[in-house]
Amino acid sequence: MTNPEIHTANVTIPNGDLQIAAYLAQPATAGQFPAVIVIQEIFGVNAHIREVTERIAKEGYVAIAPAIYQRQAPGFETGYTPEDIQTGREYKEQTTASDLLSDIQATINYLKTSPSVKQTGFGCIGFCFGGHVAYLAATLPQIKATASFYGAGLATQTPGGGAPTIARTADIQGTLYAFFGTQDASIPPEQVDQIAAELQKHHISHRIFRYNAEHGFFCDHRGSYDATAAADSWVQVKELFEHELEQA
Repeated sequence: MTNPEIHTANVTIPNGDLQIAAYLAQPATAGQFPAVIVIQEIFGVNAHIREVTERIAKEGYVAIAPAIYQRQAPGFETGYTPEDIQTGREYKEQTTASDLLSDIQATINYLKTSPSVKQTGFGCIGFCFGGHVAYLAATLPQIKATASFYGAGLATQTPGGGAPTIARTADIQGTLYAFFGTQDASIPPEQVDQIAAELQKHHISHRIFRYNAEHGFFCDHRGSYDATAAADSWVQVKELFEHELEQA
């Protein structure tokens, strides 16, 4: 249910000794709402990620974007220049799957303390590196719906090293939608085929979407933005969350 009136806040998520900065958006009306975790690109919880978080809240969800670079670079956010990309990638290389999963679980635990959040399962959406992290997060038992946008390296690597993230596919318990651009130089079509085959093999509830677009097609702050692909994928995301989170 679309509700344009929302409240936003900068909050802190405790995870042991670590205090994770996060951007929270939720409907201004009283009530309980399903919750969605928004996972940033390599550029931090920047303007685009905050806008996505607000957009989800306007659809009737509690949405929160934790800073997944809190351990490496507290307060980091940047734009999309070649220099920004280089910096963002350097921080990405310092992350590990175990730390990322720990921080996302801490975010779930934080949401569970909110009287505004329905306790029937959580959604997750991530972009770019966040799309890869969202696939990881889909293995957490309380994640019921995941939207993974152009997560590079799923078939070839995992943060911090070890078996590629695709090897964890059997642990996904909810529904996963994955979105890719066929012109994305960082994700060859055969890797998308691998991901699709693995999801099928393990009988994971899923859909794969392929658009004639480049990497970053959902982000209207980037030159690779594709309005047609962005609009269609948003329809699919809303369908996913409505079906998996609101029907519970």
